[in-house]
Amino acid sequence: MLSSTVRRAIGALLFYVYSLSGINAQPVVPKEKDKLQPANTATMTGFVGDKLDGSYRNRIMAQDVDRLIEPFQNRTEDRCWQTEFWGKWFTSAVQAYRYKPEPGLKSVIDHAVTGLLATQTSDGYIGNYTEARHLEQWDIWGRKYCMLGLLAYYDLTNDAKSLQATVRLADHLIKELDDKNVKIVSKGNHRGMAASSVLEPIVLLYTRTGEKRFLAFAQEIVKEWESPDGPQLIAKASINVGERFPIPKSWFGYEQGQKAYEMMSCYEGLLELYRVTGEPSYKTTVEKVWENIYDTEINVVGSGTSMECWFGGKKLQTQVAKHYQETCVTATWIKLSQQLLRLTGEAKYADAIEQSFYNGLLGSMKPDGADWAKYSPILGIRSEGEDQCHMGLNCCVASGPRGLFTIPLTNVMRSERGLTVNFYNPGAYTTKSPKGQDVEIVEETSYPIGSKINLVVRLKKAENFQLAIRIPSWSRQSTLLVNGDTMANLMAGEYSTLTRNWKNGDQITLVLDMRGRIERIAGRPSYEAIVRGPIVLARDNRMAGDADVDETISTMADKDGFIPLEMVPVIAGENVWMSFKTPCMVGSYRAEASGKPVLLTFCDYASAGNTYNEKSRFRIWLPQLIDPQQP
Repeated sequence: MLSSTVRRAIGALLFYVYSLSGINAQPVVPKEKDKLQPANTATMTGFVGDKLDGSYRNRIMAQDVDRLIEPFQNRTEDRCWQTEFWGKWFTSAVQAYRYKPEPGLKSVIDHAVTGLLATQTSDGYIGNYTEARHLEQWDIWGRKYCMLGLLAYYDLTNDAKSLQATVRLADHLIKELDDKNVKIVSKGNHRGMAASSVLEPIVLLYTRTGEKRFLAFAQEIVKEWESPDGPQLIAKASINVGERFPIPKSWFGYEQGQKAYEMMSCYEGLLELYRVTGEPSYKTTVEKVWENIYDTEINVVGSGTSMECWFGGKKLQTQVAKHYQETCVTATWIKLSQQLLRLTGEAKYADAIEQSFYNGLLGSMKPDGADWAKYSPILGIRSEGEDQCHMGLNCCVASGPRGLFTIPLTNVMRSERGLTVNFYNPGAYTTKSPKGQDVEIVEETSYPIGSKINLVVRLKKAENFQLAIRIPSWSRQSTLLVNGDTMANLMAGEYSTLTRNWKNGDQITLVLDMRGRIERIAGRPSYEAIVRGPIVLARDNRMAGDADVDETISTMADKDGFIPLEMVPVIAGENVWMSFKTPCMVGSYRAEASGKPVLLTFCDYASAGNTYNEKSRFRIWLPQLIDPQQP
């Protein structure tokens, strides 16, 4: 009789051979194609270009890759999430490389894959958990990020070894679940959302191999979601995301069904499954949930959550919430919105991305791009997050660049009928026309400081196609010209579609409404926030002037909710992007409060508080005086 050791060795060998032989070189053609495809290249300048360069240099390239690989070599873990860091960093590194394909980063990426693949066990496992604790806590979550990273490398290089390793890793997971006769939603944390978010790479693996066992596994995951103990991500799509389950006894334990990051990660996977199956309920589910998150959770700077969970935060955003606005959530909200933008081509998703990107995401990034805040308040001070799992970084430091680097290749995208301009960042973007020729769109602008965007079309041969220009939902007065001719019927929150025979050198000029406007939240007291274009403004101690940031301030808004803003020079050496003065009535206790207004200075939210100390204590929402003369 063979010993158990020999039987395991033979089984592992057969499993390895089975896995390799199961690879099909023919990818699956999605049943539902994206309306928009990313640009081929992007070269960005200006403020956002500098932020991308800072993150590229000081976060992506500065990472000690061997430290990310080390836990996979030890396999001693029983509860933590060290293995997510390799995949998070790696997927952002691939995004960064696609934006700026420099040989130095390619060498680092190659080394990261070689090092990870060297840790794969004979049965296909890549992870750091002890064998007795496989499938528990964050083990499957970590495997997900390994799969996402390896598939990103395969897409970049067509490297067969990385695809083979992903197949083995996926097959090993399926086999473990089957051997132990357990459901994936019974494992890990947050009603199985962390573990079952592996849906995304499983579907991506199916599209790249055509192996139907992966499609079957993906469909089983979605089926298990709807079980009584599962997260019920489809059945509860019409319920507010912050109210789906009772408050759990253990906030970060299994019963927590409002965990925002993991929930959105599952919905990203459901959209991938929609693409390959065409099942309409999958798409409508995510669209419905996106609307609910936007309506009930997303605050004025484009993010939300307290203690990393949805909590009905939109109506509570003027209050101080514990551990507010996790950067992982901000980045994943952008990623989910990018998924829906690609899939549908609807302007509302681009509007939401712009709001989150310029405010919530850039606001969580340190000025040099080397670090990211874990939580970002909208009043108080910013602070760095802790070192998690003894890895020298935390989940949000790893997540921030994953949101940041979604932007370059989605500024300008292509469709079957032409090109779509989503975002307005200075630079040059190349893609293909409907007839397959190279087209470059050059964006000349200081937006969102300035109101004018000049777009120049570059192509060799004149061609008739559609060029769609986004008119932001907040721009009530917009002007669009083509070669000096004014275009009519512009609608805020929609794309203006220009179909014509485009020639080299054609110019489109868009002028947007950058008047300061007031966002109000009613109550006693009521609150006001100042917004200019897509940029939320904040008070900051560095420019407090005649009033402390916490003193009661009333703005001088007109009947339509607009206020005068005068751009002023930024403070040298303070890493402030933009600043403005506006007249305000100051003080609830001052005798002169009923006198003349005072000019106060505001800066952009992304710059507010970025000294990470009391020097730049800040606030967005301005409490208004309670006037007993008013009902």
